Amino acid sequence: MNCLKLLAAATALGMATQAHAAINDAGRSITSTRVTYVDKITGQVHDVLRCGAENPSRAEQMTIESKLREFRASKLSSPIQGIAVADTIVPIHFHVITTNTGVGNVPDTALDAQIAVLNAAYAGSGFQFTKQGYSRTKNTTWYNACDKSSVELQIRKALAVTPAHTFNVYLCGLGGGLLGRATFPNMFPENSYRHGVVILNGTVPGGSATGYNGGDTLVHEAGHWLGLYHTFQGGCADPGDSVADTPAEASADYKCVSGRDSCPQQAGLDPNTNYMDYGNDTCMTNFTTDQRIRIQDQMGAFRPSMGH
Repeated sequence: MNCLKLLAAATALGMATQAHAAINDAGRSITSTRVTYVDKITGQVHDVLRCGAENPSRAEQMTIESKLREFRASKLSSPIQGIAVADTIVPIHFHVITTNTGVGNVPDTALDAQIAVLNAAYAGSGFQFTKQGYSRTKNTTWYNACDKSSVELQIRKALAVTPAHTFNVYLCGLGGGLLGRATFPNMFPENSYRHGVVILNGTVPGGSATGYNGGDTLVHEAGHWLGLYHTFQGGCADPGDSVADTPAEASADYKCVSGRDSCPQQAGLDPNTNYMDYGNDTCMTNFTTDQRIRIQDQMGAFRPSMGH
């Protein structure tokens, strides 16, 4: 799960508006975008990559869509219309990683608040989240190097709790310029320890990452974990993010520009207030009906044990 680390010189306190894409060793496109936040505790200005999710290759996307069609045809899928009747309860285990001296700790109250933010965002999706457990690990190397694939895999292998039945969320210093990254449901067998989400500890509600401390980084990364692409996946070309009711979007919108229309040849304005775009936490406000249906199908097809 390599992350593209392209950090150009920052402009004072301005937010960059450039997205970088590359292909990793597995042939997946990696979308990594630079944004800026100020740490409330240290006062430092950080250039960061908003999300390091690895987008499946076109071939992988086609395989995913074929699997989803099979799942829908099997009549195991229960698409929702607006509000879901019943929720699948997803247990979360938060793994808080700190330095050996405790730097980076996140209190239980902030983790409880994070669950509340998730549940508000995913209301009506068919999924709700509950506390399975919190754990804390003191390991300076892990805390400072959790952006590195080899270290991240060490962390996941050592700490993951029943991945087929539990949403494992890891919080750490997440260097390398990341606010978060996630795995998609199809990437590994559902019981693989590699599933889960890693987020910067300062992005929880009330955290130190100014502008990105409302808890929506985990909402965004959980969207990937549930099977959603970025709203700007594929740009203006079909099938885009494979969701019918999110209008095509050429590129990420960091500033939540009202009336933005980056694909004028396609119907609809950019869905730049969607949780799967790249605005700050104040900007992110919604999922669409078809996104809710898609995550139900993705989880049913690739993670049938979750919530059972």
